[in-house]
Amino acid sequence: MSFQELVSQVIADALGSVRGFMPELILCATIVVMLLARMLPALRRLHASYWAFAGTLVALYHASPWVLLAGLRDSPAWQPELFTGLLVYDELTVFFRSLLLGFLLLFLILTRLTGLPDREDSADFYTLILGGIVGMCLMASANHLVMVFLAVEMASVPSYVLAGIVKGRRRASEAALKYAVYGAGAAGVMLYGISLLAGALGTCHLPTMAVELASLPAERASELAGVLMMGGLFVMVGLAFKLSAVPFHFWCPDVFEGATAEVNAFLSVASKAAALGLLLRVALGLGHVPATKASVLASMPAAQVHSVAYRAQATEEPPPVRAGRQADTKGATHEPRGRQRQHEALPRPADVRERLQARLAPARRYMLGLVALVAAITCTFGNLAAFGQTNIKRLLAYSTIAHAGYMMMPVAAAIWLAGRDTPLAQNAVGAVAIYAGMYLFMNLGAFAIVAFLRNELGSEEIADYAGLVRRAPGMVVCFSVILVSLLGIPPLSGFFAKYAAFYALATGNNTTLYLLLFVGVLNTVISLVYYVRVIKVMTMDPEPEGRLPLSLSLVTPAGIYSAVMALAVFALGLWPNQLAEWARRAAERLLS
Repeated sequence: MSFQELVSQVIADALGSVRGFMPELILCATIVVMLLARMLPALRRLHASYWAFAGTLVALYHASPWVLLAGLRDSPAWQPELFTGLLVYDELTVFFRSLLLGFLLLFLILTRLTGLPDREDSADFYTLILGGIVGMCLMASANHLVMVFLAVEMASVPSYVLAGIVKGRRRASEAALKYAVYGAGAAGVMLYGISLLAGALGTCHLPTMAVELASLPAERASELAGVLMMGGLFVMVGLAFKLSAVPFHFWCPDVFEGATAEVNAFLSVASKAAALGLLLRVALGLGHVPATKASVLASMPAAQVHSVAYRAQATEEPPPVRAGRQADTKGATHEPRGRQRQHEALPRPADVRERLQARLAPARRYMLGLVALVAAITCTFGNLAAFGQTNIKRLLAYSTIAHAGYMMMPVAAAIWLAGRDTPLAQNAVGAVAIYAGMYLFMNLGAFAIVAFLRNELGSEEIADYAGLVRRAPGMVVCFSVILVSLLGIPPLSGFFAKYAAFYALATGNNTTLYLLLFVGVLNTVISLVYYVRVIKVMTMDPEPEGRLPLSLSLVTPAGIYSAVMALAVFALGLWPNQLAEWARRAAERLLS
């Protein structure tokens, strides 16, 4: 292929990928409009949240969440891979992209109610928010290790600034600095891990990396084992940082205490959802050969398929084939025996894929152990560290760490089942999607109520919530419902989310997964103490003298918003079928 043909092919692929990339383009256009509006006196007086809200609505429309039910393959915008394989456009992309944009709409309403950015700073604030969401959408659809790194950085850099967005607060500035320092270190380690994997396998395209990893000869695989294990561990460092998983959680409590509750909601919900999607992409991308690769093998020349098959079997070289035709004793001509054996042994692409899947079993075992260990430690540490917290934002920060461990558990199940039982593996991926969807309302509602109480009480200490039920009973009821849901008590959505995650572990038929299930159930019991303690302070402790009247009834905008979040948490627990169906559709083709 000539250089001109290559350029033409790249341009044609880029133009064909635009329709699948439209939500991100709309968000980028909205950012440009908000920044240009600051330069025009007539538009400068308009709060930038209106531009952000309008752009998000249009982006959500183009994200097309309804195609999960109608069928993505019937959509005119569907294309398996975008921009020569940098991104993948499938049902999981649609789900997480729609989840992030739906969260963004609710978050924009919250910031208008709390008044966090004033009119002068609104353009800067919402530019950072939308820029971070663009990076998170890319994280959920990344199909190439270079795009993985770029997406993580696009999501992280705005978050560093948002942590210190409030002017004149020393703790906010300290939080932003800590976040940036830890993030820079994690990014460097992750980039080094990417370079190790790319150098060992000769590619950064995740599906191709899986094929190359599976088709390594036995001797070569032994030589590269240390490099591959180290590369996978370093990449996991970057993902664990985004998930605030132990031992890369150090930034989380300090950043959550120093940043505003609104920014904490953004970091704890949107960042977690995007990191979960990326963890699924990387872990399953390196441990599973997708069906698209089978179609690639089908289009290969026969000799190339044969070569991949031989490498997958780790056998000796194919028997030599002599040129020409040989005559038998009767003068008849026939093919050489070596060539006859080669034609007879020529495998089908589906058989090659099956062999490659079997060869990836060691990689899946390594990733299972790594993810399961991090999940167990993260869950346990987060719940234990939350016991002694007196600040509500620090308590919710450790709760966020614990829930990151819960959400990683079905990822471990999906990794193990990917090469063994595809339907059960898809069920585990669906459990991750269900947990992310329900966690959105739980944590956004929790931090929203903390922000409303901060504006009224001027404090974020748990002790200052004493007797709050006498002044704002509706708000206390909403907060209690959300906290009980985070605990995982039926019939609230938190129970269904944990049930889906634990069910995926129980069906894994693996000792590691059974131990992980025990850890998850035990930690659910442990978390009862600190969630109930907050409810006890609000309802049973005596009210401090001199407390001024509060305007936090449920008929106020803040009260309505809190009630909507609490009702969503309650409704999703009673009627989870719709979300579960979307999650099932998002996962059903991922491993097929």
